[in-house]
Amino acid sequence: MKGYIKVDGIDVPLEGEENLLQVIRKAGIEIPTFCYHSELSVYGACRLCIVDIEGKGIQASCSTPPREGMVVRTNTAEVRETRRMTLELLLANHDRECPTCERSSDCVLRDLASRYGIDKVRFRKNREPRPLDTLSDALVRDPNKCVLCGDCVRYCHEIQGIGAIDFAFRGEHVQVTPAFGRSIGEVDCINCGQCAAVCPTGAIIPKSEINEVWNDLQDKKSKVVIQIAPAVRVALGEMFGLPPGEVVTGKMVRALRMMGFDRVYDTAFAADLTVVEEAAEFLKRSKAGDGPLFTSCCPAWVKYAEQSLPRQLPNLSSCMSPQSMMGSLLRHALPEELSIEPEHLKIVSVMPCTAKKFEKKRPELSRDRLPFVDHVITTRELGTMIRESGIMLDRLDADNFDLPFGFASHLGVGFGSSGGVAEAVLNYLDPDGCSGRIHWEAVEDLSGVRETTAVIGGKAFTVAVVQGIKSAATIAKMVESGEISLDLIEVMACPGGCAGGAGQPVDRTGEKRLARVKAVRSAAPAEGVRHAGVNPFVREVYANMLGCDPGEGEAHRLFHTTYHSRKRIDGMDIRLTGPSGAEARTDRIPVKVCVGTSCFLRGSQKVLSKLLHAVEEEKLDRFYEVQATFCSEQCDKGPTVHIGDRVINRADGDQIVELLREMVATLSAEG
Repeated sequence: MKGYIKVDGIDVPLEGEENLLQVIRKAGIEIPTFCYHSELSVYGACRLCIVDIEGKGIQASCSTPPREGMVVRTNTAEVRETRRMTLELLLANHDRECPTCERSSDCVLRDLASRYGIDKVRFRKNREPRPLDTLSDALVRDPNKCVLCGDCVRYCHEIQGIGAIDFAFRGEHVQVTPAFGRSIGEVDCINCGQCAAVCPTGAIIPKSEINEVWNDLQDKKSKVVIQIAPAVRVALGEMFGLPPGEVVTGKMVRALRMMGFDRVYDTAFAADLTVVEEAAEFLKRSKAGDGPLFTSCCPAWVKYAEQSLPRQLPNLSSCMSPQSMMGSLLRHALPEELSIEPEHLKIVSVMPCTAKKFEKKRPELSRDRLPFVDHVITTRELGTMIRESGIMLDRLDADNFDLPFGFASHLGVGFGSSGGVAEAVLNYLDPDGCSGRIHWEAVEDLSGVRETTAVIGGKAFTVAVVQGIKSAATIAKMVESGEISLDLIEVMACPGGCAGGAGQPVDRTGEKRLARVKAVRSAAPAEGVRHAGVNPFVREVYANMLGCDPGEGEAHRLFHTTYHSRKRIDGMDIRLTGPSGAEARTDRIPVKVCVGTSCFLRGSQKVLSKLLHAVEEEKLDRFYEVQATFCSEQCDKGPTVHIGDRVINRADGDQIVELLREMVATLSAEG
């Protein structure tokens, strides 16, 4: 594309931009938008980005291709009035309790209302208030603040490939909601929180645990320790006016001590432990020929695998995430050292990730009924707490983490960006061959996937790094079908890895995320300590505290876990036959047919149809109650039918009907 277009009287060159909006912004004019996001498909619904194009009139700039010779005006009276009216219509039904909104300081709607001088709303509210959705461990949904931009819907569909949230109903009744009106915590949401990251208002936010942390800090019986994830140190400063990517490790540690935390540790130390354990597991699996190893540091990816890839669970690393590994280690070591009862040790994590809030509640990640981590707060929550304390972070002197769990290698800190886990493992296994940066090649036609080959001990290993769950699902299926051969696969749900986590300060353009990714790779905590193998405190833990080799004995007990297949939609069985309410009978045998995606594609709808026809024609509803369920946790064996306690996989409609007839005959004979 060559030539120029004229924007507000200025010639602007065309340089391959996909839409008029990009050209106008390049000219230094900030066009307002809600529904436009550079990493998502063009939606064109909010109509805020309208401009006046000579010969065409008012058009949405986000969906208009630029053409040489166009004459565009962005600030006519008609354009301004239309934008103001659009904003007023949005504000009419919006919950305008701005001072108490978590997104008050960076709400796009509030900023635009101020920018366009809207001091009153001419339209009346025409929508009844809707209840908050608070059942998720990681997120809170407030439908009263939704502006229907669709950013959350498109991200969940297009980047994560999940579709846990979507538009429902039509006209004035349209709303964004999880399937069947359920809570976001009851459907197949993986808690990645990217819906909250792209939301321009406070309609979806991370679930706060600030009050719980303050309560523990005020409890005189408790000792409260805190661990800080690598990506936090390159993002926290943004909340205090510092440039994106500026490393504030020492200032952050000083602030936490001033707030009353008894010990401050670096989760990057546990990342070094993860490398040692995962490397041992990788070599053991490789020697046994057990197939590829998927990393397990990302809890959003782990939950997705449990929900949708049950056949890959044996290939998921049994290593806990660094957060849980650190929590387990602290539960093991600190009560005796601090001379306190285990229940009086409170462990807090600061994470860039909302899925860690879900992870801490997994029953597998606890010991003696005490969770490895009591509370998880995000980078934003930590910034809020520091502000509440009156601490001016940018003016503080630096302080150091507590030893021994506060000393990490350069690549341990690198866990905070995509590729960091795989690179750390490879450097640990072959420190000489991987002493420089590993060269990753983008995989053609697979967005978000990079690949490299490493030679370790004379054997070549193919390693892939994946961003986004949709890309991870594609890779997993290709591995399963034999279409691609890989040995180690790192998966991160968030763009850029943890640096782009949903708990980080809001970043609408992606530019801050890029700065964080670069910074986390250069935030070397100790000169010359490149990888876990040369971290002296890691060696000390194995030699003196655990008394075993990596992956063995006490190390395996403290640092490894298990996974299980889980339902994608909880508590969702729909009765299809028999009366309900007061007339419902409890003596009927429940017959449940799974109609989840996997079973549906394998023919469960035909099974259900044949079953319902037979029950109606033969009056079998005296004996059976037919239900549709949305996950039987046996996705690879569908269609799946439950008759009472009996499970039938790869079910056939005729087979099920005949089985029901036989059971009726038996019941009748028994009187």
